[in-house]
Amino acid sequence: MPGKLEELIDEISGKEGKKIDCVIADGNMGWAMEVAEKMNIRRAVVWPASALALVLSFNIPKLIDDGIINNNGTPIKKQMIQLAPNLPTMNSDNFFWAIIGDLRTQKSIFDLTVNNVKAMKVADYMFCNSTYDLESAAFPLVPELLPIGPLLASNRLGDSAGYFWAEDSNSLKWLDKQKPNSVIYIAFGSITIFDKIQFEELALGLELCNRPFLWVVRQDITEDANDAYPEGFQDRVATRGQIVSWAPQQKVLSHPSISCFLSHCGWNSTMEGVSNGVPFLCWPYFADQLMNESYICDIWNVGLKFNRNEVGIITREEIKDKVDQLLGDGNFKARALELKEKTMSSVREGGSSKKTLQNFIEWIKA
Repeated sequence: MPGKLEELIDEISGKEGKKIDCVIADGNMGWAMEVAEKMNIRRAVVWPASALALVLSFNIPKLIDDGIINNNGTPIKKQMIQLAPNLPTMNSDNFFWAIIGDLRTQKSIFDLTVNNVKAMKVADYMFCNSTYDLESAAFPLVPELLPIGPLLASNRLGDSAGYFWAEDSNSLKWLDKQKPNSVIYIAFGSITIFDKIQFEELALGLELCNRPFLWVVRQDITEDANDAYPEGFQDRVATRGQIVSWAPQQKVLSHPSISCFLSHCGWNSTMEGVSNGVPFLCWPYFADQLMNESYICDIWNVGLKFNRNEVGIITREEIKDKVDQLLGDGNFKARALELKEKTMSSVREGGSSKKTLQNFIEWIKA
């Protein structure tokens, strides 16, 4: 890829009146920064996860020196660590590179992370989709990292580009018919997979709640998703449940009928939920999602975690219990709305994220 990018830049720059002034790349494509540096082009990197995830990445040498992980990134023993006061505590077994696939895959992700951190350091600007208020304890640990979040559609009711699945607009029409603050929204991002038992428990848990729900069920979320529902489930919940294959999430989360967000806690989903003042029920799957769950439940206190039973299943009774707890305590919603106000103030006129982005645009123009 680096060679191909260099060829592409040369090709564009060779055309009359064309010149690449700046390369902006995802932090997971760190090699693009090295290409830009080699070609003497200004460069900026956008870290797509939390500032905390980057702090963890920047601390890899210290984690090795302290005997917490080995040179392959594998945790030497299970232990709880905290990188700084007021940051979430982390289980070393849950470092984002250590809970993906087998050991070989984990080493590949770890090596990529190390290389990306090295490459990111040659960027002129380093941004992330967050705010100082959300991660006040993390940003001082990587002073060069600047928040420009929340990165939403310019108007939260506008259209977002970049999804690979067709959105089901019927979900919004259905939400329009529901009472305010009544609907549980359930979505697990683009790659979460369920086994059949857990999928059934989730379905039966939503039925047990006896509340309206909007559930995003991708075709690949479980084996043969169309036939994975418990027998008779769809008929029994037809009057209060809407099941779609993909939803316009920002529009859904900003809808007044939504009461809470049952989420996998991916960072984009986390930022979208926070930006709309919606409390969370957290069901993290892998990677940085467990850190994000800690932010939501332990630091911001706008959500609840699920407990698994002795065989690792989140039961239908546990789902109902946590839904009732979350929606029965108005403090969660109050804190979520307060966090929304702080978060959205960053992108309003005079806000820190807006100023940073405006400064960057002026720098490019100069």
